[in-house]
Amino acid sequence: MASSSIQTPTWSNPGNKLLRSSVSRSFCKKTNARLAKNSTLCALQTPSILQVPKQTPLKTAKTVKTETAPAQPNWNVLQKFASMALDAIEDGLTKTDNLHPLPKTVDPKVQIAGNFSPVPEQPVRHRLPVTGEIPEHIQGVYLRNGANPLFEPTSGHHLFDGDGMIYAVKFDNGSASYACRFTETQRLVQERAIGKPVFPKAIGELHGHSGIAKLLLFYARGMCGLIDHTKGIGVANAGLVYFNNRLLAMSEDDLPYHVRVTPSGDLKTAGRFDFGGQLESTMIAHPKIDPVSGELFALSYDVINKPYLKYFRFSPDGKKSKDVAIDLGMPTMVHDFAITENFVVVPDHQVVFKMSEMITGGSPVVYDKEKVSRFGVLDKYAENGSGIKWVEVPDCFCFHLWNAWEEPESDEVVVIGSCMTPADSIFNECNEELKSVLSEIRLNLKTGKSTRRQIISPENDVNLEAGMVNKNLLGRKSRFAYLAIAEPWPKVSGFAKVDLTTGETKKFIYGDQKYGGEPLFLPSDASSGAEDEGHILAFVHDEKTWKSELQIVNAMTMELQATVHLPSRVPYGFHGTFISAKDLATQA
Repeated sequence: MASSSIQTPTWSNPGNKLLRSSVSRSFCKKTNARLAKNSTLCALQTPSILQVPKQTPLKTAKTVKTETAPAQPNWNVLQKFASMALDAIEDGLTKTDNLHPLPKTVDPKVQIAGNFSPVPEQPVRHRLPVTGEIPEHIQGVYLRNGANPLFEPTSGHHLFDGDGMIYAVKFDNGSASYACRFTETQRLVQERAIGKPVFPKAIGELHGHSGIAKLLLFYARGMCGLIDHTKGIGVANAGLVYFNNRLLAMSEDDLPYHVRVTPSGDLKTAGRFDFGGQLESTMIAHPKIDPVSGELFALSYDVINKPYLKYFRFSPDGKKSKDVAIDLGMPTMVHDFAITENFVVVPDHQVVFKMSEMITGGSPVVYDKEKVSRFGVLDKYAENGSGIKWVEVPDCFCFHLWNAWEEPESDEVVVIGSCMTPADSIFNECNEELKSVLSEIRLNLKTGKSTRRQIISPENDVNLEAGMVNKNLLGRKSRFAYLAIAEPWPKVSGFAKVDLTTGETKKFIYGDQKYGGEPLFLPSDASSGAEDEGHILAFVHDEKTWKSELQIVNAMTMELQATVHLPSRVPYGFHGTFISAKDLATQA
């Protein structure tokens, strides 16, 4: 197992802005002790083993260059006293919390172990070494989002809680450059200035009585003027979309953030983006762009106030429609949805929010076994939610939906998604092995009934949980889907090209002890007659050498065409996008 070239986490230091060498050594020592027992588990509640290479010793504080000092808060004497008092209360609360073992779903030694652990920012590096030849049509920038905590967690931490970081490879006539940067959210900016994490982590910390106490501390800091939560609390670590000449980084707990790609291939956050004052609520991380109309469709959910779910759209030039309230009986997690040529398809599944569970010591994210999962089909241009048609699909939880289309001859809407069981295993600890089954769900709008079939035969089935179809066919009938093989869960050993009609599956494996993330399909030509004419791009990490690369695979032949060797480690992350050179030239 390689140990000489490992890039260790560089946690921010609240005291002197140096790398937290002593704290990090302690963190590594604890991690290595777990490794000695060969028992470090993968992130996201999994029964499999994550082999983490031994960490190299960190440099001492004397040998580490200081970071650029952030602006310090301009607090008065009373605010400084209040800060000290609240910090003391929080320290006591953390010590009490740490007396009890954390569930694997919020244990940072599990959630951000190995190549799930964070990396520092990487300024642009040009003329990267390339094995093979980069296809001529790949001109522009490939970007992928991820969760990369700035500060070492002091208590519960879920992988989804990390600060947003974007990893970018820019292509220019066969040459490639690389950079990665934090998205400068208001949360990150304020915490960096204060020198410690003060915003509660939505999944890792907000559960039980401790979660209530952390919320009270958060609002107390706000009342004392130590932080300003009105400027946003989100991490912008999940989705990326390029719309109306803007790259938007998103997580469903905030507004999007506008990030610019510089001419050199670097990244710079322009700021929190509300579409010129039109967007007043959060927006989920999976908006959909109709490839024909150029419109963007989106949802927003609320865990406290009605309406618990809202639908809206934007014209190609960024003009927002009015909100359409969708009536739900309780606040529900709606991470993704689908569009067709004429409809939006909204899942209403069994993972719901019950804030009252915190009072009794539980998690507010709950699997409601009494609820029956359903999908709502609503006209894209509806002005209210009264016309939505609900179709029940029992025992179905799709964290992601890959595509949907209409089949008018049978009055059906076809939905392609991965049905996950147990539905809440990403958020709540359980012993049952997670399964994610690629499924075709048919919603009959005339009878109100549904059918569901497993696309891949059971004997050949694998967990497929991140990916896409050809973006030019979004909302229309598509033949192929390109999906991550999430095995051993949650690591990704390769991707599968699946024929959605026949179930025929062609697999591409990244290599021995190589794992990656979501595959991105980039069509060669928008007007091409062949749906699968194009290439798959995916970040891949070698756990033997501890080096990362970008693999480019021909989607028709399923053969590796080029490998871009990256100058720094790329952690396993979330969703990505590609911006063409033509679109980059017209950035706002």
